[in-house]
Amino acid sequence: MKCHTLDVWRRSKELAVRIYRFEIVGPFSKDLGLIRQIQRAAVSICSNIAEGAERDSFKDSAHFFTIAKGSAAELATQLEIASEVGLLARASAEPLIRETEEIAKMLNSLIKSVKAKGSRQ
Repeated sequence: MKCHTLDVWRRSKELAVRIYRFEIVGPFSKDLGLIRQIQRAAVSICSNIAEGAERDSFKDSAHFFTIAKGSAAELATQLEIASEVGLLARASAEPLIRETEEIAKMLNSLIKSVKAKGSRQ
């Protein structure tokens, strides 16, 4: 799989694993809807990167990488909300949010690179 060669895929997969392994305790454990949404957003990031890496055109690849970037924004937002309403301790949310933001920056660079390659064809 081509995605295995991408640092952004590896980091986003590791983030999804961290989120799934995250200990769900206290008030956060009572909001299963938000927990599942956070998990889905995290998995969506690495899944769309994988799909984009396997596409045959730069345009298709950029499209899926853009969807992954949107999922990163979704995940960061959900983590912020969970923290602000007291479901998730800020100390727990902050490293996950920072990693999500780093992944989004990496995706932005990847999207620009893929679009530039596509415009040269």
